[in-house]
Amino acid sequence: MAGFRLRLRALPFDNQVFNYHLDGDFFNQVEKTEVRSGSVDITLQVTRKTENTYILQMACKGWLVIPCDRCLDDMTLDIDTDYRLTVRHEGELLDDSRDGVLLVPETWNELDMTDLMRDTVLLTIPIVHCHPEGECDPEMMAHLEEHWTDIEPAADGASDEVEKPLDDDKPSDAIDPRWEALRKLKDNN
Repeated sequence: MAGFRLRLRALPFDNQVFNYHLDGDFFNQVEKTEVRSGSVDITLQVTRKTENTYILQMACKGWLVIPCDRCLDDMTLDIDTDYRLTVRHEGELLDDSRDGVLLVPETWNELDMTDLMRDTVLLTIPIVHCHPEGECDPEMMAHLEEHWTDIEPAADGASDEVEKPLDDDKPSDAIDPRWEALRKLKDNN
């Protein structure tokens, strides 16, 4: 994306500030994400330290609409994150293996900020994202409760999964034959 290219070699030896606005479509242009819509403003401060070294500081503020993991209804996630990166012209290959340092080929005059901005914002989405308790779609929650699996903690801190019976019959006390066969092997030793 041409609008997100930073012309490194043309930057003066002081601080420069660039402002970007990202909408929901921005996050789905490269590959499909769970972002349904959004509005994130990014302020990028670039400090050129030497001929080949730049300090990038990004401040990202806004919101994204993503699906709730529990009820699948839309939920709004506030975005407020910062990211600092040192960019250096060095060598002939791109190297992003070091945390907080990006080595770009000496021949590069520009740095495309698209992936850096996109990834910085997307990494703020928690692995599990749900509405606060009681705010999920009541209709979906009613459907889920029909098929709910309870997980109760055991005395030793591990969790024992206990399924609610789907019908009114009592659960069977029969032992799975595979476990019975293993128990017999153990008893014979």
